[in-house]
Amino acid sequence: MLRQETEFGNISVGMNVYTQIAGNAATKCFGVKGMAMRSVKDGLVHLLRLESMAKGVSVRMNEDNSLSIDLHIMVDQGVNIPVVCRSIISEVRYMVTKQTDTEVKDVTVYVDSMMLD
Repeated sequence: MLRQETEFGNISVGMNVYTQIAGNAATKCFGVKGMAMRSVKDGLVHLLRLESMAKGVSVRMNEDNSLSIDLHIMVDQGVNIPVVCRSIISEVRYMVTKQTDTEVKDVTVYVDSMMLD
């Protein structure tokens, strides 16, 4: 949980807020089918529903109070993966910073699967 002191009082932002913002921003990018998670039982990659999107996002607080975010995604077939990933990194960094005023040190995107038509 990140705590900020202001002249009006203290603000505490839970890690789940950062997770939801990052996951939401990533899934709205072109070419992203959704957040993904690899099953421990069968080793297969599963597309996550919106309510369990947080399982595909990992947020860590660094010592300097900046964030490091890991995203596991599934992309549409035929997209330019490096371009999609750059778009995700930019959008996630922008949205998290804009909505929480917290610096995002790095965003790492893992493309776990591609959705075939």
